[in-house]
Amino acid sequence: MSAQRHGSASSATPRRRNARLYLFTPPLGDVASFGRDLDEALTAADVAAVLLRLEGADERTLINRAKTVAAVVQRRDIALLLDGHAEIVARAGADGAHLTGIAALNAALGMLKPSRIAGAGGLHSRHDAMLAGEIADYVMFGEPDRRGMRPPFEAVLERLEWWAELFEPPCIGYAANLDEVVLLARAGADFVALGDWVWTQERAPAAMLAAASGRLAALERP
Repeated sequence: MSAQRHGSASSATPRRRNARLYLFTPPLGDVASFGRDLDEALTAADVAAVLLRLEGADERTLINRAKTVAAVVQRRDIALLLDGHAEIVARAGADGAHLTGIAALNAALGMLKPSRIAGAGGLHSRHDAMLAGEIADYVMFGEPDRRGMRPPFEAVLERLEWWAELFEPPCIGYAANLDEVVLLARAGADFVALGDWVWTQERAPAAMLAAASGRLAALERP
């Protein structure tokens, strides 16, 4: 995952290598104790990026929390992205930010470019996705909104297939469970996002990541 831009579309683009994982954290306040769980989980799988979601706090507290998680993530050569908060990315030492919606993406570009990643989610139409694809480093489909609602899974697969067929910027598909991981990768996702459910199952997060990574590794992409 890189901040370097790609072309906007190409019907002749060859398919990418096997999909990699993109890991959400739960909304965090106590990052010190969570860092131990995160460190253990990251040993179990090939994770390309971690999306750090932070509970509300003053700016200095947010920066310090991000720095604590960055120390765990980046030493493994994994990108750390903040969920929003583009204004503190540089001071926190993060690699970029994930922005929800076209307005948020446009507002954040000046704070992130050219050296940091600007990802785009909350894209409710093909038109929004194409607008984001012109300026973002990746687009995400299928993630829950602030109320926990997400599009029908069949619609997410259709959107991924459309994007992978026509456009070059990487696309991420959000998996709500292990069974969706392979389906998203087969539909064309370059990355598969794993959300809060990884941290709330009876199985340890490391075991969940290992299972997801194993399923992706077993796939053969053309």
